Amino acid sequence: MDLEKKVVQGIAEAFKNVYDAEVAESDINLQPTKKDFEGDLTFVVFPFLRVTKAKPEQTAEAIGAYLKEHVNAVSDYNVVNGFLNLVFNKSVWVDTLKNLAENDSLGANARRDEKVMVEYSSPNTNKPLHLGHLRNNFLGYSVSNILEADGYDVTKVNLVNDRGIHICKSMLAYQKFGNGEQPSESLKGDHLAGKYYVKFDKAYKEEIDQLLAEKQADYPALAGVEDVKSLKKEIESKGKKEELTDTEKEQIKALKELFTYAEKNAPLLLEAQEMLRKWEAGDEDTVSLWKQMNEWVYEGFDKTYKLMGVEFDHMYKESETYLLGKDIVEEGLEKGVFFKKEDNSVWIDLSDEGLDEKLVLRGDGTAVYMTQDMGTADLKANDYGMKKSIYVVGNEQDYHFKVLQLIMKKLGRDYADGIYHLSYGMVDLPTGKMKSREGTVVDADDLIQEMIDTAEERTKESGKIDNFTEEEAKELYRMLALGALKYYLLKVDPRKRMLFNPKESIDFQGDTGVYIQYNHAKIQALLRRAEKDGIDYSPAAFEGLTALSAVEADLVALLAKVGDKISESARDYAPSVMASYGFDVAKAYSKVYAEMPIFNEEDSKKKAFRIALSEQTARVIKVAMNLIGVEVPNRM
Repeated sequence: MDLEKKVVQGIAEAFKNVYDAEVAESDINLQPTKKDFEGDLTFVVFPFLRVTKAKPEQTAEAIGAYLKEHVNAVSDYNVVNGFLNLVFNKSVWVDTLKNLAENDSLGANARRDEKVMVEYSSPNTNKPLHLGHLRNNFLGYSVSNILEADGYDVTKVNLVNDRGIHICKSMLAYQKFGNGEQPSESLKGDHLAGKYYVKFDKAYKEEIDQLLAEKQADYPALAGVEDVKSLKKEIESKGKKEELTDTEKEQIKALKELFTYAEKNAPLLLEAQEMLRKWEAGDEDTVSLWKQMNEWVYEGFDKTYKLMGVEFDHMYKESETYLLGKDIVEEGLEKGVFFKKEDNSVWIDLSDEGLDEKLVLRGDGTAVYMTQDMGTADLKANDYGMKKSIYVVGNEQDYHFKVLQLIMKKLGRDYADGIYHLSYGMVDLPTGKMKSREGTVVDADDLIQEMIDTAEERTKESGKIDNFTEEEAKELYRMLALGALKYYLLKVDPRKRMLFNPKESIDFQGDTGVYIQYNHAKIQALLRRAEKDGIDYSPAAFEGLTALSAVEADLVALLAKVGDKISESARDYAPSVMASYGFDVAKAYSKVYAEMPIFNEEDSKKKAFRIALSEQTARVIKVAMNLIGVEVPNRM
């Protein structure tokens, strides 16, 4: 049994035997003893004084005495006000390390009879994956790993947005400007589609400018204005700070009408809308072009996913799901969950839940995103029968997923309570915000390559590479680059908007993935030396050892928490918990390594223990890092 669980069980027994009171083990919390006091774990008695009807010091003394007598692990205790500090036998930590060494399933908690689906990535097939997708993919893949390690039956899915006006924009631009260009070694298919998405936007803006010039004369309020775009920006900026003049009010009204006309009537946009209608009608040439370009994009995505180290069990495509949900709308009308307005559109009123009215079907019978998402939610539940469904989607969709869950609850879906939106914030670079239409997005492939180049540069500078073949060196640079990138993006709360600095993430010191990877490699080198020297560090080799240092005991205690950390990370859908834990383990090991001699230790039992401690540290680091998708090298 886990050491903390033994103590918790002992405290519950103490309440029963000393005070004849039932206290649930789940209500008993322990915390590490503060460094200023002697002890390993601390129990705060104040919340239980209503049960003991005694003073804090008396309660702590009574429970401490009971634990010392009945729990073998507790050798002593001290009381500071209402804080009971428990001191463990040093032999406890030796036994704990033995248990870790003998645990073949380290990093895998007991199986649960519960299915979970994690949906992540969700790219559009009109552009390559970018920095924001990296955070999304790493979050989704890591959460899937962690839930699986905590015993859940996990299915990883990707819902690809492969239809709609934005897809047609890339298709139309390729049709007009592509001249039969094909993907190549230097231009992956997803980058090719993105190239023409940018070309569409550029040509579309040129058409808007032309229409603005042609139609400006139709608006008397804009007579004599040389640059309507500059005027619009100037008046809008002023309107946020001070009252507009009557002339300015007339001008801004005219400007809005002029810009709306130009944006809606640009020939390229009208052609793209016509192309979408043709696609929906099944026009052979349009569908053929769509299939070809999507095929190129999927091939490009596959290469990026492989480089990123993420995968999926199933891929759903919006082209196959966008018509779903209309039957659910009819069901909702019959049940009185939805209502119709005069224009025949269908809505749900969520004002009682503190929200507002939400459209679920347009008056002309066409679907909105909510229609599709309702249908897809049913489809996924029917396909996999899960009761918990996690959507990894940016925080701009917080409202959407609140509404989706409320709708499915009102419709009586048994999986509705398990809908969870794992919301995350935008990722910025030191260079600023990214815009895919303007071609300023940082492609995932380009960023990863930049990271690999930086990893190579830093590794060579630090001299942490020796006797590597060229291929081994390349593999190490890739491992360090992806480790740095994943760790940096996952070590923070996903809800926070963050600034990603590629140079800062690859550092051999501090809270970085590379620091943890380096510690793992350092341990592996130590183990290779131990093997070469023929040192026995099996549990039998340190049998009977009791004289451990505080830093060694602290590290063993930390290693023993691996199962609890996995459960905590799974409960909160928080890869940051595992990332922080991995860093704490590496940091604690560095302290042991610096303070405790290993190969120069004369006591053979202590030497064997420290080598065994090193080995188990490497195992735990590998478990923690693998759960967030970070590989750890054996050599650096």
